[in-house]
Formats: sequence, C-alpha cells, structure tokens
Amino acid sequence: MTDNLQLISAKDVADYFIWKSNNSTPPKSITNKKLQKLIYYSQAWYLVLKSSSLFPEKIEAWVHGPVVREVYFNFRLFNSNPIVKDVSKDLIDKIPSKIKEFLDNVWSVYGKFDSGYLEALTHSETPWLAAREGLDVDEISENEISIDSIKKYYSAKLNK
Repeated sequence: MTDNLQLISAKDVADYFIWKSNNSTPPKSITNKKLQKLIYYSQAWYLVLKSSSLFPEKIEAWVHGPVVREVYFNFRLFNSNPIVKDVSKDLIDKIPSKIKEFLDNVWSVYGKFDSGYLEALTHSETPWLAAREGLDVDEISENEISIDSIKKYYSAKLNK
C-alpha cells in the first residue's frame, strides 16, 4: 500500500511538525509523545484521503499510544520535556508542497491538543486497541498497528 516512489520518511514528518511548532505564533512546544501522535494521524488520514502510505516505517502499539520506533529513539533524550531542535528551512523545502499542505491540515486539527489528550484519543480507537488486544495496560509491546486496520477505521470515520 506504499507508493513505489516514496517521497518522505516518518523522520521528515517529525521534522516538519517540529519546524511547525517552532514557527507558530506564538511558538508551541512539542513533546515526543505529541509528535508520535501527530505522525500517526498523518499516516492515518493520508491512507484514507490519498489511498497510499505517507511514509514506509511501521507504527507500533506502545503503552502510551502509536509510535514510530525510529523517530521515538531520535528524541528519547527529551523524555516528556519539549523537543528542542532547530529544523532548517532547507529540510522543510525538500518536502513536496502538497504533502506540506496535507501536514498543515493535520496540524490544524490535532496540533492544538496536548499529548495527554492525543494519547487518550488513540487509546479509544480501534487500530491501537486491536494491536494491543490481550496485553495488560502497562505491558510493553512491539505489535504493529496494521495499515489495513488504520485505513478501515479512519475511512469509516470519514464516511460518518
């Protein structure tokens, strides 16, 4: 379900949201947990609206919600503190404008919420719940949230 010509990575999406948070008026802080949820919702809605994956990395059903492992470990040193990173405009300029427009829409819908709200939201939704079925609430998991379950769930939400 991914494009043959994959344009961006989950890290690119993360950099865009960090850049976006740094350049908001006023600037907004963003934690790793919030970043993970924004990446997840970007993938979910891209799957539904574009019938394609936005990025190739898998999303895992961790205790605190959906996580792209590679991105998590890039920012783990910040713990639950805001991520402090300058993202160059050159990096942002490499992202195709149609994808930036799409990510701006995700930001406008989900970016206003804090990480706790976004965690609770993902915990109430079928893709994360299904991937964690049979696990204790605080049990560590590397279970993948399947692209098919994401697309099916959010397609149904869109059609309501």
